[in-house]
Amino acid sequence: MILEPRAADLDLADLETALLRAAVGDYSAEAAVLLLANAGHWLPQLQAAGLVCLLDDVDGEGLWAQVAWPEVDAALRAGTIGGDGSQLRLLRAAASLADGQPVDLADLAAGLDRDALGLLLAAVAHAGGSHGDDQQPLAAWPVRG
Repeated sequence: MILEPRAADLDLADLETALLRAAVGDYSAEAAVLLLANAGHWLPQLQAAGLVCLLDDVDGEGLWAQVAWPEVDAALRAGTIGGDGSQLRLLRAAASLADGQPVDLADLAAGLDRDALGLLLAAVAHAGGSHGDDQQPLAAWPVRG
């Protein structure tokens, strides 16, 4: 019997890769995944709560995954996932980038600490395509160790 892979069984690096594989070419979706991955807090929570869905191996290169964005608010309300104010704002920013969910930019920006604001700026710059054509991005993602 061959078992189908589950998002819950992936390590975080493989989960991020699967999410990025599905997002490639859509700068806003890429930015949302990179925002969640760089923030560090949300991918493990979304994975544990069953809010990441694996898709078929579309291109033969490996797994593809997506966040179940329509279910995220219900999970927050139920307390299945959670975070501090800055973390919640980053999640809302990612949902806005990936799924078009409305966000209050004034509240969002004013409630972020400096590191989180840097991530938000990198995400917006990425979504706008500032990283292409051999240019330095307007706001770069931090280097992860």
